[in-house]
Amino acid sequence: MRPETMKVFDDLRNLNVLTVQDAKQKGEKVVGCYCTYSPQELILAAGAHSVTLCGTRQEPVAAAERDLPRNLCPLIKSSYGFAVTGKCPYFEAADLLVAETTCDGKKKMYELMSKIKPMHTMNLPQSVQAEDALEAWTREMHRLKNWLEEKFGVEITEEKIRESIKLMNRERNALRRLHRVTQVKPAPITGVDLLVSVWTKGFNINKEDGIKLVEELIAEIEELTSRGSSPFAADAPRILLTGCPVGFGSEKVVKLLEECGASVVAFENCSGYKALDRLVDEDESKDVMVALAEKYLNIPCSCMAPNEGRLDLIGRLASEYQVDGVVDLTWQACHTYNVEAFFIRDYVQGKLNLPYLHLETDYSESDVEQIRVRVQAFLELIQE
Repeated sequence: MRPETMKVFDDLRNLNVLTVQDAKQKGEKVVGCYCTYSPQELILAAGAHSVTLCGTRQEPVAAAERDLPRNLCPLIKSSYGFAVTGKCPYFEAADLLVAETTCDGKKKMYELMSKIKPMHTMNLPQSVQAEDALEAWTREMHRLKNWLEEKFGVEITEEKIRESIKLMNRERNALRRLHRVTQVKPAPITGVDLLVSVWTKGFNINKEDGIKLVEELIAEIEELTSRGSSPFAADAPRILLTGCPVGFGSEKVVKLLEECGASVVAFENCSGYKALDRLVDEDESKDVMVALAEKYLNIPCSCMAPNEGRLDLIGRLASEYQVDGVVDLTWQACHTYNVEAFFIRDYVQGKLNLPYLHLETDYSESDVEQIRVRVQAFLELIQE
């Protein structure tokens, strides 16, 4: 049985469009973000709304390819395509954009996008272990704070930042609890529904309403769990999905896995648990900008080298969710995740002793049946 609350999430993206438009009519400010490294706390402390803009649909890719090379990551092309076509109401509503230097493709695309709307790009250190990484990233927090203050004509006080930290930590805790509902066997909710609920929540600009909605969904799922309700067979293979972010419109691999009889119970990627794993330290004796820098710098994205944090997170999730196999998804031309697949394969097969499948694809449907064959063979291997 599908949770009734999922009907609200199905409509949430469209409802959020109306909410954003209403906020704009009231003179409220909106800031668009493209990555989990963008500190929403500073945006909220500036009295603005933060909204996710990362592109996850195929439709705007063709428009993007008029300016960008075809052999570029579909996430980058989709994000840029939405910007140049004017078909994303959230991009249109954004007063400012916040970006970050994760991969080279995004970094250069942002140069083009900055000609459309005012953009601040944060210079992300490429190694957590570098001696001056935390100091450098803390400076970037200050740069963003100063830029927001100048653009919006406001003062971002320490008190406002600490209030925003507490609010964002509450939201992260709610989303962490939502992810954990699939730890039971069999999972009480599909991976597709978990993905939809978490992804559409990113378009919700009213944080309190969003937290309440997530908590309502959790309560309903827990009730279904108590009755033994599940959309899956008891022996359905439990899958952890790692790799590139997925969202509404780019969920074809998740759909294929579940159409073939698997249950996707854990999302390690940055659109899943990766950005939720660590909270911002709320200790008031700690410098608030350092606390923000520590949290965001330690997100284990493949742009970091080395990236031991990703292995650690995969290992913990594999154990906590009792997974039977790991699927590593790489979007075409995403070189950092593609190279890192070598280390992930060795870790999953050698250390965790679990079956591993690496898939490289894009947002189109052209290779669905080819992927289906590989997924079916992978699940047969698990069930032997």
